[in-house]
Amino acid sequence: MDDDIPQSDCVEGARHPRFAASLVGQSTAENEFLTAFNSGRLHHAWLITGPRGVGKATLAWRIAKFLLSQEDDGADSMFGESTKPTSLDTSPDHPIVRRIAALGEPRLYLARRPYDVKTKKLKSAITVDEIRKLKSFFNMSAADGGWRVAIIDAADELNGPAANALLKILEEPPEKVIILLVCHQPSRMLPTIRSRCRAMRCATLSAPDLQTVLDTSDLGFGQIDPALATLSAGSVGEAIRLQLTDGLKIYTQISAVAANAPNMDRTRALALADSCVGKAAEARYDMVIRLYATFLARLAKYGASQPSVVEEAAPGEAQLFAKLAPSPGDGRKWAQLLQDITDRAQHARAVNLDPSSVILDMLLKLDETARS
Repeated sequence: MDDDIPQSDCVEGARHPRFAASLVGQSTAENEFLTAFNSGRLHHAWLITGPRGVGKATLAWRIAKFLLSQEDDGADSMFGESTKPTSLDTSPDHPIVRRIAALGEPRLYLARRPYDVKTKKLKSAITVDEIRKLKSFFNMSAADGGWRVAIIDAADELNGPAANALLKILEEPPEKVIILLVCHQPSRMLPTIRSRCRAMRCATLSAPDLQTVLDTSDLGFGQIDPALATLSAGSVGEAIRLQLTDGLKIYTQISAVAANAPNMDRTRALALADSCVGKAAEARYDMVIRLYATFLARLAKYGASQPSVVEEAAPGEAQLFAKLAPSPGDGRKWAQLLQDITDRAQHARAVNLDPSSVILDMLLKLDETARS
């Protein structure tokens, strides 16, 4: 595989989850799967949910390695019942692990958003062609016997035809097949798909667990900034994205623009909007939109719960939240703005609106909402 081609199931700049030798902070989910395996009543489809970047994909790959290495271990030995495994660990020297690392394991199928060689970009959804390939994969008899595993990452990125094609597979699954659906937003999936899967939730990582994972990421993080830990909300993937795109600085700029609402500093707002213009600024544009949404979500949550203590992601954030959302009613209006902004951002991408105009419009809406 060409490492220069973007991978939709991997944070840019980080190692792919299939290479992870361990998983931190998800022992409950691991034990849930292991218990089901040892019981002999393993569901054919698992919906692995939880916040983005907490280890869902890593768990899916650990399960795949574990299952595919069990081909000779499932039968009873000549001395009675074989010993049941006590963890999902697989030796890094196992041939299965090496083949999976090279994406060369014939009993494993990976469905993800494909790369479009014409546009030089990843497609916006997992297409029906990818699920048709999955069906063909299952129709082939496994030469070595044992389990066959499919990982769909992320399942909430399936387009309509792909989701319907997957539903047909889930309705009549082949034997000795496990489908692992990594899912960030289960609400975006067909209820009929959700109902045919066993859900398994991955938890948000604690600050120590987040630090532990980053220490092994080969990215040279060192001790992470407490504000970065707060902003990433226990997500390793988000912490990496923020670090690599100067996200903490961007969030601070958004907070600074909002600080004077409802009399927003137009100069600062224009500077932030203009910084998102141009092909070289595409990643920054995406991050500004994401962090603006994060700011509104944090503001809405503050308004709804009125906490006595705020873990700040930007200087003076606690005071700013108290000013803009002093009551649960204010929390609701910020939540509504978040929904409106999310819809507007999706429309802006669909019709390719000017990034500067999109960002400036979003900031003006914040000022208008603060005035209401």
